[in-house]
Amino acid sequence: MIYLDNAATSFPKPEETIEHLTRFVTTVGGNPGRSGHKLSVEAARIIFEAREKLAEFIHGKRSERLIFTANGTESLNLAILGLLGENDHVITTSLEHNSVMRPLMHLKERRGVEYTVIQCGPDGCLDIEALARAMRKNTKAVIINHGSNVIGTTQPLREIKQAIGNVTLITDACQTIGSVPIDIDRDNIDVLCFSCHKSLLGIQGLGAIYIREGINPRPLKLGGTGSRSESIEHPDFLPDRYECGTPNTPAIASLLGGLTFIEKQGLGRIAARKNALREKLVQGLSGIEHAIVYGCRTNETNAPVISFNLKNKLPSEVGYELNQREIYVRVGLTCAPMAHKTIGTFPAGTVRVSPGYFTTDAEIDHFLEELQHIAER
Repeated sequence: MIYLDNAATSFPKPEETIEHLTRFVTTVGGNPGRSGHKLSVEAARIIFEAREKLAEFIHGKRSERLIFTANGTESLNLAILGLLGENDHVITTSLEHNSVMRPLMHLKERRGVEYTVIQCGPDGCLDIEALARAMRKNTKAVIINHGSNVIGTTQPLREIKQAIGNVTLITDACQTIGSVPIDIDRDNIDVLCFSCHKSLLGIQGLGAIYIREGINPRPLKLGGTGSRSESIEHPDFLPDRYECGTPNTPAIASLLGGLTFIEKQGLGRIAARKNALREKLVQGLSGIEHAIVYGCRTNETNAPVISFNLKNKLPSEVGYELNQREIYVRVGLTCAPMAHKTIGTFPAGTVRVSPGYFTTDAEIDHFLEELQHIAER
């Protein structure tokens, strides 16, 4: 079995992830912040430690501004639905995921929010001058996919922030965090949204958002937080303002294990390994006669995501044949139809290959060999 779908969720998980998850569900199990017994207190300690470690990982100075969510989609919904109101204008790009575009369409219909989509090139590169020209007096936010989930192209966040000035920069880092170094201050990010089950190596069901001081989106949910239970008014302090209901503590424990593994290995080492695998894939695909590789192939900061097609086959056919050989990839539109229109692969989509840190050179070689056989048939 060869797993090449790490852009959807990472697999396998490191031992540290499994150990932290197993310890919580077998020996802790308490509901954090809801009781005074030691199992509840230990559960709360795990969440606190994970929050501190994750905030430090992105160089966030105030860990209480790191909010846990159900996934990257909820993080983006909190930022978009929570910040944009009537008559606001927002700018985004043609590479965005539906987790951005569907909330924007909803706001256009329900609140009269206007949005401008800046067309990226087929290589995924953004025209920053066009972005600057699209700014209006009522532009409230710019939403940028840091790394495309279709072709892996990363965007220059510091240059983008310089072009937009004081307008809020909302960054979708689902494909880059854990693979590409991210620094909230250095990259001038106002709101950072991401999932925790991809390159952060946690289990599914967990995301996070970091909100810079001075930015206060409306909460998506209201309810019990375990704090100020004497009042029926929702807390206005962080993180409780945005975290209500029982948290996914097993997933948070697994994230703590994933971060521990990344810390041991070193993010630089992990990034270099993934980039080497990406280059190996691009070079190998370039040697297959009928293969077309999309996007920018040379940028060392790109996310480890490669999309390709075979001229003589639909992506669904290629995916099926690979699946028969126990090689697992993603095919189709990958929840980003505008991105596929940008690179000219709509409506069929592409075959997406995304190696992980545990992918071996031998697995890449075997994948390329099998793909060559499929292309020749």
